[in-house]
Amino acid sequence: MPVNGSRRTVLNTSTAALILAISTLTLAAPNAAAEPVDTGKGGGTKEAGGGDGTGIYAAAKIQYSGSVAKNGSTGNMASSDVNWTPPPCWYAPYLGAKDFKKKMSKGIESQMNTPGMGGTAGAALGELQRHYEDDYGWTDTPGYKDYNVDKDGKGMFWAAVENPSEPDILKRNSCSDIPFWVDNGEAPPPQYKEAITPEILAALAYQHIELPDTKVTLAPKAVTKVNLPTWAWLDKAVFGEVKATAAINVPGFDIQATTTAKPVSLKLEPGTSDAQTYPASGGCTINADGSIGEPYARGKAHQTPPCGLKYLRSSGDGTFKLKATITWQVNWTGTGGAGGDLPDGNFGTTQDITVQEIQAVNR
Repeated sequence: MPVNGSRRTVLNTSTAALILAISTLTLAAPNAAAEPVDTGKGGGTKEAGGGDGTGIYAAAKIQYSGSVAKNGSTGNMASSDVNWTPPPCWYAPYLGAKDFKKKMSKGIESQMNTPGMGGTAGAALGELQRHYEDDYGWTDTPGYKDYNVDKDGKGMFWAAVENPSEPDILKRNSCSDIPFWVDNGEAPPPQYKEAITPEILAALAYQHIELPDTKVTLAPKAVTKVNLPTWAWLDKAVFGEVKATAAINVPGFDIQATTTAKPVSLKLEPGTSDAQTYPASGGCTINADGSIGEPYARGKAHQTPPCGLKYLRSSGDGTFKLKATITWQVNWTGTGGAGGDLPDGNFGTTQDITVQEIQAVNR
């Protein structure tokens, strides 16, 4: 049944933070590996949603593959859209009914037995317990009779997962709904807008993608002369599309998305205002064959390179920091034919350039 006005008051007070803390307590594992956990009773393991005592799944962890940063680290591609960010949190499959009951009931009991837990906080805990045990509605969420154990194996409780790469703790905690049930093969209720989707997975793959640390080929190489055109290019053979895939695969729920980054342009920044770039904007577009710029060849020393630069003064005893930033066009495809565009990405590297004066002999 729905929560009446007085009970809503209880839930909308500062105890909401307590309820979130308890919800988080039950979710200690959503960022942990989605691997069977041995309960010590033997008999092998059981997939998520089963929970018959032979094993449980800690959570539906996102599996990354392709060109992604190691150890779950954030990749090196920066979005060109300053207003776009990967999701700070989401809801994902968590535990089957029996395993959820075991974990949640233990957490609630532990909190209720904490000294000094009474008053409004204790009442809120009671509401939470009734929600999962006595089919008591929680705001817009229907209640569950005995933690839905009669539907064990036919669905899962979903729960909030924080994005560990999100620096803002308030954003990480913004998925504050308590765990809710989803039948196998069904979509989560529409009010859970942050429920994991292929599009969210695509954004997370974007966040973890690792672009190649490709240095621009220069001629002359690391040492050039004042007023001498320096040619710059990237060979298509070592400079192509990069893909990263993010996936969730548990019984009754299997989705994935692949994010593809394709290089489209190169921007040169000489590291000093005393220089010219070719083209004047410093932006070199990709050629029809997938390369950028044109390799230098004998006899082109005094020609204007289609992509390159010219230094107008010496670097003295030091060097100039030439920055080469590649812009990548990004799109994604996912389960069910979903797909679309994501913001362009940028990744730049720097190279030390020594610029020498041309020595002339006066007679």
